[in-house]
Amino acid sequence: MRGATAVRVAVERRISSYGVRAIVAHSGGVDSSLVLALAARALGAPCVTAVTALSPSYPAGELELARSVADDLGVAHRVVRTHEVDREAYARNDEMRCYHCKAELYATLETIAASADGAVVMAGAIVDDLDDFRPGLWAGQRAGIRNPLLEERVGKALVRELARGLDLRVAEKPALACLSSRVRTGIRITPELLRRIDAAEHEIRALGFDQVRVRHDADGARIEVLPAEIERLRAHPQLSWAMAAIGDLGWSRVRIDPEGYPGATGRVPEAPASQARSSGAPGEPIPTST
Repeated sequence: MRGATAVRVAVERRISSYGVRAIVAHSGGVDSSLVLALAARALGAPCVTAVTALSPSYPAGELELARSVADDLGVAHRVVRTHEVDREAYARNDEMRCYHCKAELYATLETIAASADGAVVMAGAIVDDLDDFRPGLWAGQRAGIRNPLLEERVGKALVRELARGLDLRVAEKPALACLSSRVRTGIRITPELLRRIDAAEHEIRALGFDQVRVRHDADGARIEVLPAEIERLRAHPQLSWAMAAIGDLGWSRVRIDPEGYPGATGRVPEAPASQARSSGAPGEPIPTST
């Protein structure tokens, strides 16, 4: 098994093989931040640009962190607006929603890359992503997006180890997912609903919880925190105020999920049975190194 240093060198070499300039889709999460850091090491910071896409599905407050990471690394940072929520194919919220989101994002990044001497576009997918249904990976494959961590079969534990080794400020940052992922498949996505979810999660984070999800299902809101923190949340003296504030955002029922955040236990959130356990379309496997 390769050690962290060997993996870092392998990823940097792979990035260097793509070309001399790079555009990195940068959400501010640990995966994309690691790609950004390794690209800056491999190509030189002046040859790398981080691009963060703003839309109603991007949680408030994440932009400043994304900008800070880019500043730490000395790379240029651009902000663009994407409009996936305005697309009917996205708003109807079927199992291919993520495909339409990434298709819009990557089309925007390709336009930027074309004006930057044909820079390669990179993203932060990792090998763990192959364990879930992620049609966004298919969108990236079709657009020619490179995912150096995935291609080198780097998983989340190693991502965090590498991020700590590079002293990235997001090394221990909780997993980041778009706000639309909180909405049960089949329930229509709207900017107003996403704003409500973002505000509801802010109410719980303000109580001192970092890993928070507020799931929307019809008229109900379900709060998820790490399983080990459920009792602390239930005992919090301000919980009743926070739950009332969440109810005031437009939910008639607000409850705490007794199982907690599924990402901490491997429990898979509810999903339609049609979702296969593969992120590639039939006949189009996601490429990784061998």
